Amino acid sequence: MHDTAILFLEFGAVLLGLGVLGAFALRVGISPIPLYLIAGLAFGTGGVLPLATSEEFISVGAELGVVLLLLTLGLEYNADELVTSLTSNARAGIVDLVLNAAPGAICALLLGWGPVAAVAMAGVTYATSSGITAKVLSDLGWIGNRETPTVLSLLVFEDLTMAVYLPILTTILAGLSLVNGAIAVGVALLTVSVVLVVALKFGRFIEAFVSSPNNEVLLLKVVGLAALVAGLAQQLQVSAAVGAFLVGIALSGQLAEDAHALLAPLRDLFAAVFFVFFGFQTDPAKILPVAGLAALLALVSMVTKLLTGAYAARRAGIAKAGQARAGIALIPRGEFNIVIAGLAVGAGAHPDLGALAAAYVLILAAFGPLAAKLVQPLITAIAKRA
Repeated sequence: MHDTAILFLEFGAVLLGLGVLGAFALRVGISPIPLYLIAGLAFGTGGVLPLATSEEFISVGAELGVVLLLLTLGLEYNADELVTSLTSNARAGIVDLVLNAAPGAICALLLGWGPVAAVAMAGVTYATSSGITAKVLSDLGWIGNRETPTVLSLLVFEDLTMAVYLPILTTILAGLSLVNGAIAVGVALLTVSVVLVVALKFGRFIEAFVSSPNNEVLLLKVVGLAALVAGLAQQLQVSAAVGAFLVGIALSGQLAEDAHALLAPLRDLFAAVFFVFFGFQTDPAKILPVAGLAALLALVSMVTKLLTGAYAARRAGIAKAGQARAGIALIPRGEFNIVIAGLAVGAGAHPDLGALAAAYVLILAAFGPLAAKLVQPLITAIAKRA
């Protein structure tokens, strides 16, 4: 009973603190993700007030946060859109992969962290935060712009790349032999392919099963199905997050919109817990030594994402102002980057990897939305002049 009371006290204090931080972030116009990470640093390993009793409970909430993040992201697309995006934007997607995975991999190799850490760091620097980018597009009124479909298509390509990358990364981190690793990756890719085929061919049956006029029943079915598939995916060496993402893809139309509306508050709650938990696992004392390196890596990543956005938008026939907006929208890093770093840290890839990833995400999660807001008048002036 005493432990339960402490659990409620600690968890309640964490949630209340996150609410205060979120309100502050809204007021100053930045993403709350850096503040959530800082909160985790303050109350985790090496922090000012470590929370011991609630850490295991929060870790489960963090896992659920990842599942809900990727489930709601999958609801934004359907299987047809994913296939179309993959074929029509493959060249820009490959440019995105090469330009933005290279800095992380090169950094890890130059530091002597080894090839396993290099694979993990490649993922950390590659993926844009879909959640933060979507919020930037909405907050700044860029949703209806010509370059926005290009930005979204790159995000979809990145998500599909993650569906391939994550099982490969987990196999490498597990230290499997070449044969066992190849089998595990093959099973993972087969699983992803089967789920995509099911979503394409039998999506209407899944929707018929999940659909309900009652919000409570709909919420229970969607979350239950996502958790079930996520667990199955994890057993088959595919990331649970990817499994949840593919469940979201299988649902479309009005059903997806209704499910998204119901899931949004739940997602936001557990996503915040996820970012806090990552901070728990990072010792603040380790961040200061890598802060300069994180800033340099963030600067390089800003340039590569700007080049990526400009290239993709130019191929779509979009003017310079739209090219600049596309590049800026792709700068933020967040959920996927933390997921990858969390996997690597949990597997013991390198002791400094988590600290570097945390500092890197802190910089870009905060600077990305702020940069978009600051340069918007300049971009508008360029557009008028053109």
